[in-house]
Amino acid sequence: MSELIPKHGGYRNLKSFQLAQLCYDITVRFCDRYVDRFSRTRDQMVQAARSGVQNIAEGSQASATSKKTELKLTNVARASLEGLKLDYEDFLRQRGLEQLRFDHPVLVRFKQKRYKTLAEVQAWVKEERKLSRAGVRDNHRRSRTDTDGHNAIIKSMPVPDSPCSSVPLPSAALAANAALSLLNLACYLLSRQIETLAKKFENEGGFSERLYRVRSKKRREQR
Repeated sequence: MSELIPKHGGYRNLKSFQLAQLCYDITVRFCDRYVDRFSRTRDQMVQAARSGVQNIAEGSQASATSKKTELKLTNVARASLEGLKLDYEDFLRQRGLEQLRFDHPVLVRFKQKRYKTLAEVQAWVKEERKLSRAGVRDNHRRSRTDTDGHNAIIKSMPVPDSPCSSVPLPSAALAANAALSLLNLACYLLSRQIETLAKKFENEGGFSERLYRVRSKKRREQR
């Protein structure tokens, strides 16, 4: 690239873009399965997810001639994904489903895998469902075999090694919590990206300042 037009458009290598794209894929699948196709929320969720992806890409490409536009579009992407987070939270709350804490064993296992594709996330949901059902069966067998008072006290205590909570999480809850975990990370990375862009713009200026420096240099060389 010339001195005037710097390198730009490498958005596919950005972790924020990769996460936003995965969230988009998950959201399309999630809405197909769990959100009424006649609901406005369905369209809004898909559009918010798409906006996150598209604005990261457009901002990265626009950085060739406008750092200000890149900064603006990256912030739009961040805002779109924040709105999508609220939709997932509303979905869980309105249906009485659990929104898991960041340190919940289910989410810890999910984050450790660092999934990159929709298929991997779908496989994780199925695996967690199996673990959850197995944990409930174990608790049920224990409650039927414990008969004396001592065992009754032990029975009421939590089992720390249980793979999941005593109540199985439905697939919709697992998928929504997985999406929220990914969205939290994507929003965090975009916030850091915006801070970096803002500092760079403050220190180096944008295309106009770069154009002025290049033209001034050319004039000095021609003297």
